[in-house]
Amino acid sequence: MHSSWRTLDRPLLRDIALVCLAVGVIGLSYGAIAVASGFPVWFPVVLGLLVVAASSEFLFIGIIAAGGSPVAAVLAGLLVNARHLPFGLAVPDVLGRGAWRFLGTHLMNDETVVFALAQKDTTRGRAAYWACGLGIVVCWPAGAAIGGLAGTVIDNTGAFGLDAMFPAVLLALILPALRGDRDKRRAALAGSAIALTAVPFLPAGLPVLLALAGLSLTTARKKAVR
Repeated sequence: MHSSWRTLDRPLLRDIALVCLAVGVIGLSYGAIAVASGFPVWFPVVLGLLVVAASSEFLFIGIIAAGGSPVAAVLAGLLVNARHLPFGLAVPDVLGRGAWRFLGTHLMNDETVVFALAQKDTTRGRAAYWACGLGIVVCWPAGAAIGGLAGTVIDNTGAFGLDAMFPAVLLALILPALRGDRDKRRAALAGSAIALTAVPFLPAGLPVLLALAGLSLTTARKKAVR
């Protein structure tokens, strides 16, 4: 693990830092929304440390705030986080070994997986994964704490539009991987179409999970070529 850190050059560290900063900014919105919905300031912070998954945490807060049961909120969060199953299959070599593997699994999220897969070799991918994961596990709860304090005095947290920053950053990270690869572009476009179609009908987070069906196009094409 120590030797892999040397593969992190300045541009990669800059990109990781910007993503962690964006996560912290989204954490501001998350904490403020949670407190404005009636939760104590400490709750989004603790939830952020234990879950480290923005979409499921937003969904949990929204369901409870709307009068839903905690059981329904937890089940909905687990369903949204089901996308981590294919994530784990995609990056098994970067999670570490022994006890470190449990921490590595806890750090798994959209951003860490994107950074790991974007690297050309496993060593650099492992370093990027852990650097991003450790950065997020600090910035996300910290943002939630600051946002929670702000939520005690801000009524309309949605007016700032902070939630738009997060998907914009992810899109910027994914675009380079789509250049020159027709199969990836086809899968990405199909997944986007599925997610956009499902947005008016499903709770937040579930359209993204359904978008994984776009991967079936790539798999089907590879089988046809064989």
